[in-house]
Amino acid sequence: MLIVYSFTGVAVSVRRWFEVSPEAVMEHGARIELALLAPQPHRGTESAAQQTVVDQPFWRADLFNRLDRPSDSFSAAHFHPRFDGVEPSDRVWSAALTADPWTWLTQQLENVEKLLIGAGLDPRIAEADADDLRAFAPRIVTSAQQFSPEHPLSRDEDFRLTRDASERVRRMLALIPDPTPAVLDHLRPWLERA
Repeated sequence: MLIVYSFTGVAVSVRRWFEVSPEAVMEHGARIELALLAPQPHRGTESAAQQTVVDQPFWRADLFNRLDRPSDSFSAAHFHPRFDGVEPSDRVWSAALTADPWTWLTQQLENVEKLLIGAGLDPRIAEADADDLRAFAPRIVTSAQQFSPEHPLSRDEDFRLTRDASERVRRMLALIPDPTPAVLDHLRPWLERA
């Protein structure tokens, strides 16, 4: 499941996410990603449906927890302040993020100009969207909270929300030199999905 808040030039996507690291550490929680909207030419009549293309990610927050830690610890919470094309920068850890992830996320969303600068982009890109994004920040955070690791899900519930990521899970598993039977069993629904 992917929830997208689309503004004029910027979009915010919110979803449940699950991943397994090369060290076979399983993480899950809310992923919030900001990206630019790619302008599209008008098609059809004045009443025709139009394309909305979310492209060029520039910032991501992963409000994650490790599956082997208490559900409210946010032990794997981090963010990626920029992207190289579609590839995120290295993880950045923040004590403020771990201590109070929802306040931290709200503060980030309320300053999209700063996020654009941090990503090496012109903050004027968000000129038409900054006030709207600030106004919608509480709604976006509420959407993200429904995918929080504070609300533990069973493996099958996690799969239901992230089944579109099966190819990514297979790629993650390929990076683990010797996955344990427990890891393979946990990943089975993603691995079996065609």
